[in-house]
Amino acid sequence: MSKDEMTPLERLRTIKSGGEPDRIRCFPVIGNTAARVIGVRVSELRSDGEMLSRANIAAYRRFGYDTVRIFTDLFVQPEAMGSKVRVPLDETAHLEAPAITRPEDVAKLKPHDPHRDGVLPFLLDAVKRTLDELGHEVPVTCAIEGPFTLASLVVGVDYLLRWILRRPDMAHRVLETTCESSCRLAEALLDIGVVPSITDAMNSTDVISPRHSREFSMPYLKRVIGTITGRGKGGVTLHICGQTSAIWEDMVDAGSSCISIDSMADLAEAKAKVGTRVCLMGNVPPAEVFLQGTPADVRRSSRVCAAKAWDNPAGFVLASGCSLPTETPFANIDAMMDAAREIGWPTDGFPYDATDKEPEAVA
Repeated sequence: MSKDEMTPLERLRTIKSGGEPDRIRCFPVIGNTAARVIGVRVSELRSDGEMLSRANIAAYRRFGYDTVRIFTDLFVQPEAMGSKVRVPLDETAHLEAPAITRPEDVAKLKPHDPHRDGVLPFLLDAVKRTLDELGHEVPVTCAIEGPFTLASLVVGVDYLLRWILRRPDMAHRVLETTCESSCRLAEALLDIGVVPSITDAMNSTDVISPRHSREFSMPYLKRVIGTITGRGKGGVTLHICGQTSAIWEDMVDAGSSCISIDSMADLAEAKAKVGTRVCLMGNVPPAEVFLQGTPADVRRSSRVCAAKAWDNPAGFVLASGCSLPTETPFANIDAMMDAAREIGWPTDGFPYDATDKEPEAVA
């Protein structure tokens, strides 16, 4: 397979200036698979900034994708706010108990300090180390949580959804606090020199209705994005898991410049609805294709996704629909990057018909 002719930053700048880069942008969304690249346990990344940085640098060098995202799990911020997190030796951390287990304790909930609380200082250290090493050639970001998702992990999903229906004042009180936490982490990352990306898994319409999203999530999400853009930094990527078609317009209105589409949604529909307003990113299935499939499956799915959105007016990034499972085979990650290089930069129409037939390699 041919090698890249440009660095990711050169590619991005060329696209933004209206030039022709060597290929489309591509990002298999690496998470704890980075631990496998350097042969360490997943738990070792979480509380060691040097190792988390080293793993992500090695993963980028190994695969050559277009963005380096520092991220281990959704529970780093909740833990910093008092939630109990279980950290298995060699698996992704998970929530053991939310910080608030009684409604009367909501008054005790405080925003976290990213420079002092939990493992957030290690996260910031990893971001700085990675930016120092790679910032001249590839965009570096760090995923922070949307206020709604963070709220669900510090008070529990049951309480939050119950309060939305019966005690909206209580829900807003929690969301004010989680919004402040996410804004503080965004500020700390901006101080280092990176533009945060935002993941807001629980804002999916699989969890809450579009109406409730507009009342209890989007205003706070808009505030976090405004914190970033208010510093003169644009380019905020927003990912919401699951089905999101009913809130794509809201995701754009919140201020994001790129929305990451999960694999159960349709990129062609997204292009038709919001493609003139926002860059689209996605959406090869992380589990069914990347984890369980073959390299041929990944290449095929990558071409199908690219065929739907390669010509999106506001831009397109070929990517996985969400973070990759830790045990994703390296060969499948290589396969997506190979597919991006095969596609190249279409100027006379998409080069493949996205059928099941494997294409001939592009010279």
